[in-house]
Amino acid sequence: MDGLGLSPPIRRIGLTGGIGSGKSTVARMLVGCGACLVDTDAIARALTLPGGAAMPALAAAFGAGIVAPDGALDRDRMRALAFTDPGAKARLEAVLHPLIGAEAHARAAAAGSATVVFDVPLLAESRQWRQRVQRVLVVDCDEATQVQRVMARSGWTEDAVRRVIAQQAPRAARRRIADAVLYNDGLPIEQLAHEVRGLWALWNNPAH
Repeated sequence: MDGLGLSPPIRRIGLTGGIGSGKSTVARMLVGCGACLVDTDAIARALTLPGGAAMPALAAAFGAGIVAPDGALDRDRMRALAFTDPGAKARLEAVLHPLIGAEAHARAAAAGSATVVFDVPLLAESRQWRQRVQRVLVVDCDEATQVQRVMARSGWTEDAVRRVIAQQAPRAARRRIADAVLYNDGLPIEQLAHEVRGLWALWNNPAH
């Protein structure tokens, strides 16, 4: 772990990491330390549930075929489309990202003086998000570990996992924007929690 602490305490932290890195585990640990979590993936899911605010625009952009029978986004079909159509991912993001950003801002504002952790999988790809936060924490691990973890939890094939990884920012790009990196590969959960608590104390201690 490496990081810088400043006075006054850090109140806006960007958390990111590749699929299967353990980012969600670290997010829960930060909440345990007292953070208010703004999970942009959870916001995106809410926007694409039946009746979700993004569904009319998504149906208009991609057609009724990406709408599941219950009215939610058909995630499997959308994922397959993004793999085969180079422009589909950009069109999807053009609909979702402004809505996600507005909701994330509202939730952060509601947190008052609490330290807010923005969990943003695509933080490395977004200059806008980098400008919103004071520090960036990257959870990192080897690609082989990512593949094993995602296959174990989701039942995806190795090829499917690697295609998702290929669409995300390279590990080196995430590490370049990091103020601190947690290397979560072969690390016991107790040690990971210790690293998280140490960083939290560093960034929230006005003496540093």
